[in-house]
Amino acid sequence: MQPDETITSPATVQTMSELPVQVRQLTKRYGIHAVVDAVDLTVEHGDIYGYLGPNGAGKTTTLRMLLGLIRRDGGSVRLFGRDPADGIDALEGVAGFVESPTFYPYLTGEENLRLFGALDGGVNRRRLDEALERVSLRDRARDRVGAYSLGMRQRLGIAAALLRQPRLLVLDEPANGLDPAGIRDMRELISTFPAQGVTVLYSSHLLTEVEEVCNRVAIVNDGRIVFEGHLDQLRASYGAGYRLQTADDERALALARAHGASDARVDSGAIWFDAGQEAADAISVALGRAGIPIRHFAREQRSLEQLFFQLTEAAA
Repeated sequence: MQPDETITSPATVQTMSELPVQVRQLTKRYGIHAVVDAVDLTVEHGDIYGYLGPNGAGKTTTLRMLLGLIRRDGGSVRLFGRDPADGIDALEGVAGFVESPTFYPYLTGEENLRLFGALDGGVNRRRLDEALERVSLRDRARDRVGAYSLGMRQRLGIAAALLRQPRLLVLDEPANGLDPAGIRDMRELISTFPAQGVTVLYSSHLLTEVEEVCNRVAIVNDGRIVFEGHLDQLRASYGAGYRLQTADDERALALARAHGASDARVDSGAIWFDAGQEAADAISVALGRAGIPIRHFAREQRSLEQLFFQLTEAAA
């Protein structure tokens, strides 16, 4: 049988109907410290799912357990209905990398990919070219990887994952260390995958990029999930607030708090707070009576970055 040929069995058809990722009460301890503490995740078909958290929050440890690279201490993991702890066969249709992908620098990009393909029984010319084309490296395929930029090595890592023709692609900080152009290229590449039948689990600390490309997110802090769901749900639950800019933000902040503002704080050169319409009107009147000039006062949507810090700092 040629490397590109596949046999579809009843079992394969059944597992294709399962969700790409179902994690329940996933736990990992080192000593008495729970690095991952009863985490629940659900990644649906076609998602670009952002997994977000500060450094040390347990993101990479979670991904390692998802791919069967380390043992879990509790909970369950199912990838298309299969437990990765059952062995390599349970990872059929799953590919990606955790932390930075590693290659032989003295070999060309193409030679490195052939070595990766050999682990799955070999790869033919067509699939190799397709993977290189998808990541815009076909013109550099015969250059040694030691001469590649960091962005090119990250894209080669994705090409290696694509050789497995995955239905689930797990990427850990794929834009880490890239310049703005490289980040843009990575974002554009990742955004193409759902239309090609590939679900993406995307761990990152680049919140602006996640906001651009992901439709659902989980935010983890100190090993625990503090939010999971659609970005629209996150904004609806936490993101509706007022932005106020004045000539005296210190006095204005105190007045806002005194007249019904909740979660009031100075952030990004403005005062942000939650309030009902009556409280917002009262704050506006109070500012006028206090003689504090108002430069901007409007109900505005908070960015993912602002929501992220609101959730992780509140949970700390």
